[in-house]
Amino acid sequence: MENIVYLDNSATTKPCDEAIEYMNNAVCKTWGNPSSLHTVGINAEELVFSAKEVCAKAIGCRSDEIYFTSGGTESNNLAITGAVNSRAKRGNRIVTTEIEHPSVLETIKALEQKGFEVVYLKPDNNGKVSEEAINGAVNKNTILVSIMLVNNEIGTVQPIKAAAKAIKAAGAPALLHCDAVQGFGKINIKVNELGVDLLTFSGHKIHAPKGIGVLYKKKGVNIAPVIFGGGQQDSVRPGTESVPLIYALEGAIRALPNVEEANKKMQALCDYAKEKLTATETVSLNSPQDAIPYILNVSVLGYRSETLLHFLDAQGVFVSSGSACSKGKLSYTLSALGLDSKRIDSALRISFSRDNTKEDIDKLCDAIILATKKLKRA
Repeated sequence: MENIVYLDNSATTKPCDEAIEYMNNAVCKTWGNPSSLHTVGINAEELVFSAKEVCAKAIGCRSDEIYFTSGGTESNNLAITGAVNSRAKRGNRIVTTEIEHPSVLETIKALEQKGFEVVYLKPDNNGKVSEEAINGAVNKNTILVSIMLVNNEIGTVQPIKAAAKAIKAAGAPALLHCDAVQGFGKINIKVNELGVDLLTFSGHKIHAPKGIGVLYKKKGVNIAPVIFGGGQQDSVRPGTESVPLIYALEGAIRALPNVEEANKKMQALCDYAKEKLTATETVSLNSPQDAIPYILNVSVLGYRSETLLHFLDAQGVFVSSGSACSKGKLSYTLSALGLDSKRIDSALRISFSRDNTKEDIDKLCDAIILATKKLKRA
């Protein structure tokens, strides 16, 4: 698709040239089963090892702490269910937030139905959970704390280090899981500094193809497997590894720009978008000032999100009304912030990548202004 303005990068990103090159190399030249003991299999296994090294370097861990999955949803399910099942005899409490991704919340709700006690922490008006709330929720009966690094709808960064301190202070047997799907590649992540036991991210948010995710599991931490098979990946996530997707992820990570330099560019782009959008009387900002610059949530007051999306689509401008997994439902994240239903029903999530330019923002703003002139107010 040419001559489009794609601003839905939190839903997915366009695969970069490096990822496609690496994937094609694995498909066409290194197509063996990495568990096979002959040369063709060993060559494929070497690509898997190479990708593990690159992933490990990116988050400051050992390569044998990296496990490949089919994506962020599977990684989150495996981390949460595996952690809880492995520690069920040591406690019964799970601590999370009201604004986690559905792959976290739905997994935890399923565990809640099995009898586990769940504490859902409410964020403040900026979408951030307080350290005091975390400290108050974690006790000696807590076996898992799961808090996202960056919220996928408004871009708020959560206090993960505070959660690690709370677990230690309470003397809890809890493992700390962090969903870093929206943070990986945008924030400098070092797992030891965060204090996490489990961390998850996904390839298609950083210009790799869909279908590849990562679970970091700290050495010495045991989680119960949720699927069973031939013993690949230490039986943590068995099954024949998808070498093309794994190697494509390596290509995408190698192509990531320096985080500090990228964030300067992205902050300038986000600030430009805020300035242009708020110059329109109908637009209000929902993302907090300290959100990461890759995500900007706004409301075009008086106009329903779904109607706006279709209008912008016709102009070749692509944004979303919230999480791609919400399927058009009102955002529970914005509801947790205390926003009224009309403001939530008019919300748009604009999410940037390194491919976006100021010209994209100009086209977005022109399309929104045109929408407010042509569409009937709700």
